[in-house]
Amino acid sequence: MKIKKVAALLILFFVSVFSFAQGGKKLDKIIKRDYTIIEGTVSKISDKTIEYSLPGETLLIVLDVSQIARIDFANGRSQTFDVSQGSSSAAPSSGSGYVAATEIKQNTIAVLPVPFLNSDTQQSSEEMAKFAQNDMYNKLLDKSGNIAPLTVQDLRTTNSLLSKAGIDYHNIDSTPIEDLEKILGVDNIVAAKVSYTINSGTTSTTYNSGNATISNNDKKVKTNDYSTTTANNQVYYYYTVYFDMYKNTSKIYSQTRKPFLAIKDSWMESVQYLLKRSPIYVKK
Repeated sequence: MKIKKVAALLILFFVSVFSFAQGGKKLDKIIKRDYTIIEGTVSKISDKTIEYSLPGETLLIVLDVSQIARIDFANGRSQTFDVSQGSSSAAPSSGSGYVAATEIKQNTIAVLPVPFLNSDTQQSSEEMAKFAQNDMYNKLLDKSGNIAPLTVQDLRTTNSLLSKAGIDYHNIDSTPIEDLEKILGVDNIVAAKVSYTINSGTTSTTYNSGNATISNNDKKVKTNDYSTTTANNQVYYYYTVYFDMYKNTSKIYSQTRKPFLAIKDSWMESVQYLLKRSPIYVKK
């Protein structure tokens, strides 16, 4: 009887040790492009998919590489995945990784792409997002003496780093600021968003002639009066500009402004107004 008890205790002991060993096993980390992290064991990688299993399971799960930003393997090696231009290809990398892609440069500010959203159709314009980003960037450069000691990060550098991380005007709003600072390697960020609606109306202008009396051989003749009406079609743009600034992941300035005039480019005046009143701007 005692032998059976000892044997049972030994079995429990070895099961516990085995379970502990399994539980303490380092796992691979799959970092997806939506910032989801999956821990498991990667068993196979191909040009289009990877196969992995979850802890304690043998079932293999297939994941498309287009969804993956990086894999940190348990042995310390990392592999990033480049899906630019619609192709799925994997490239080994020993870099710092998907989020912490660039060393933070102190006193550097980056201008993010500016989502330009039609509130009625929920359509966002890539052309206007780039134009608005470029406009804000140039405004900062023009007043670089007023934002010292801050240095404005080159726009090409900003957009290149964002593109490598799979971020653009579509998902810039949903990306955490702390991740953006790590990706861009800056400690300051200016972020804006423009929302607008368009209405049209017709205005009319009427010109009336007055009555006139003239003399014709000593006879008074009264002329007929007449009027001319001109119709003009007018397009009205109603903007709301959202403007935020961050320093070391903390929001230091947040304002919303609606332009006074409902004209096509009135959002630009609002951006300039908010920029000049931000904490980084010093009048000289």
